[in-house]
Amino acid sequence: MNEPSTRNPTLDDVAALASVSTATVSRYLNNPKVVAAATAERIREAIAQTGYIPNMLAGGLASSKSKMVSVLIPHLTDSIFNDTIQTMAEELAGAGTTVMMGLTGVAPERTDEMILAAMGRRVDAIISTAPLGPQTRELVERFPGLFIQIWELPEDPPGIAVGFSHRDVGRDVARFLQSRGYRRPLLVTAEGARARIRSDGFIEEWQALGGGEVAQAQVDIPSRFGHARRIFADMRRMAELPDVVVCGSDYLAQGLIVEAQAAGLRVPDQLAVMGFGNSALAGAMRPTITTVDIDGSRIAREAIAAIRHHATGAPPLARSIDVGFRLIERESA
Repeated sequence: MNEPSTRNPTLDDVAALASVSTATVSRYLNNPKVVAAATAERIREAIAQTGYIPNMLAGGLASSKSKMVSVLIPHLTDSIFNDTIQTMAEELAGAGTTVMMGLTGVAPERTDEMILAAMGRRVDAIISTAPLGPQTRELVERFPGLFIQIWELPEDPPGIAVGFSHRDVGRDVARFLQSRGYRRPLLVTAEGARARIRSDGFIEEWQALGGGEVAQAQVDIPSRFGHARRIFADMRRMAELPDVVVCGSDYLAQGLIVEAQAAGLRVPDQLAVMGFGNSALAGAMRPTITTVDIDGSRIAREAIAAIRHHATGAPPLARSIDVGFRLIERESA
């Protein structure tokens, strides 16, 4: 009986399985948008089935260490990741490492494309803020470098994870607001997996403590200051106005405070508002915003330490690193 082949899959293998030319596969790898949607899907599936990892380095020459790290975030506008990313980029650059920034948006397919592109450039590590679906996870498990998920703690990360429990954030916020005497919360969050986990944690704890129904509203990713105007208008049409609004970002909280004050409401006396992220504006505006602080600088330091440890060839010291969080009580709630 013949032994199964152990050779690395090639561009020809992908092309044959997808029933396209190698030139079409190359065009897809360089810019997926130039290939028809149906063709792109066939190529994606062929790459997943074959386990092909492209080599996008010039001449196909790759040293064992590229001194490049890819950092993937969904967006830059009003991003709660900005401080973390800036700290990481500065420290990595100071150590002689080139940082490749990639914007994934919110589509899983785009995340897959960006991860594959980073792998093709033989980066030493990929740092990602994007939750992973099953297909992305399979892609990452073929990556010989270090894959780091930040801002979350999945139960079984394919590489390592540096973050905190979003469910615990929701629970702690519920306990805090109940202790402050609020009874009619409205949760306003972006349409994302982590925001849903925080909302679920809040509702579970709120109702366990004897609270009633929790009103909810969603906004697109990225959440923006301007979304607050629509949310506030919808609130005014509710049978009973909430006494506290829990926002998925400080930017949303700021927008709601501005809208409430423009309508003549006193914050927090008539409407309390809570944010998330402890951005610079949370402590600078009036009233100052009660929020949840995430130590983005520590996330950056832990990720960099893990990359340096990985470079020694030793296994990770820990697969999950919990940096925790803090509730910051200020004037708005």
